[in-house]
Amino acid sequence: MRTLLACATLAASMASTPAIARTTQDEQVWINVTVTGSAKDDLLYFVEAQPRLMEGLSELRQALLRGAIGWRLSDQVSVYQGYAYVVQPVEGPAPDRDEHRSLQQLSWTLVPGATELSSRTRLEQRWVDGFSDTGLRVRQMARLETPIAGGTKPLKALLSAEAMFALNDTDWGARGGFDQLRSFVGVEVPLKGKSTIEAGYLNQLVNRTGGETAVNHVASVSLFVRP
Repeated sequence: MRTLLACATLAASMASTPAIARTTQDEQVWINVTVTGSAKDDLLYFVEAQPRLMEGLSELRQALLRGAIGWRLSDQVSVYQGYAYVVQPVEGPAPDRDEHRSLQQLSWTLVPGATELSSRTRLEQRWVDGFSDTGLRVRQMARLETPIAGGTKPLKALLSAEAMFALNDTDWGARGGFDQLRSFVGVEVPLKGKSTIEAGYLNQLVNRTGGETAVNHVASVSLFVRP
């Protein structure tokens, strides 16, 4: 809970402090489809696809495919190794900016129950086609969910914050230090079986190179299929 409050406070202070550097804003839609489950006993997996509409919802500017295999260490702790492929279309004759990521992930349910607090720690190694450097980035997310309706499969309120930090500079533009903060508020709607839809508002604050800050207002819709 303290992690969530700290991230929310950081986001609020950044939003309320007059910016010296240039700030840009954009309206976006992110659609995510994730299939997740257990292959056998404690062997876990997830596969996800996420197209992102940007530039005032007018262009598909990014698409992400990510998958991972994991192992359940206990009822509350799981570890994963995965890979992500990110395509960012570039206008004109230049080739798309393709990014490849290897990732290691620790998922931890800190407070189980009807009201649940969980943590996700992810370390990424990032490569961009046409460049030689490897970028290292750590991502820390805290998530709180709690029922807001009765029943065996209640509607839930969701609150999460994810901070990202680059650990080094690269020849393709990454700069060591604070990278971005994603703050989300929304609801989780139960579907058939264990599947759910999560929908809500995501605020993405990005620290870009050249002293520019981007604030993206995102309508986020995620379908989680759990066979």
